[in-house]
Amino acid sequence: MNTRDRDGEGRARSARPRDGLGRPLAYGAAGVERQPEGVVRSPAETVREAQRLLDAGMPFHAHEVFEDAWKSGPEASAPLWRGLAQLAVGLTHSARGNAVGGARLLRRGADAIEGLRGDPYGIDVPGLVRWARELAGRVEEAGPAVDAAREAPRLSGGSGSRSGSGSGS
Repeated sequence: MNTRDRDGEGRARSARPRDGLGRPLAYGAAGVERQPEGVVRSPAETVREAQRLLDAGMPFHAHEVFEDAWKSGPEASAPLWRGLAQLAVGLTHSARGNAVGGARLLRRGADAIEGLRGDPYGIDVPGLVRWARELAGRVEEAGPAVDAAREAPRLSGGSGSRSGSGSGS
């Protein structure tokens, strides 16, 4: 008998609750509501929702918003959204205490968006690249988990980080 959790369409999907960083909790524990999957948003709505989740210390959930944009949007925008999803996952791993994986994904996301021209959809690409590389270096050096809400980047409005120094504070 297959006791694996399934979603409404029969796909394997764990019904276990999750914490704010997307880690599974025990069945019956209080968790954070999941991001709905497959939501089609405008670029502005995507940035707004992802920023709200990042500010709330939920980069795993923000990555799901970016993933929806990359899968449902125009092919030309896919590299931006995919790179932003990698940055969000890098922050997630860094907040979970996975310094190696966090730093690697932050750099991979920075590499993915670094060559993009202008400020697509008002996103501060150069600032995010600086933020990601600086945080990757600090995570590798210090090792312990970072505070996801405090380290959350600013997606638009300049500097990539809250303070402009990359500290996120």
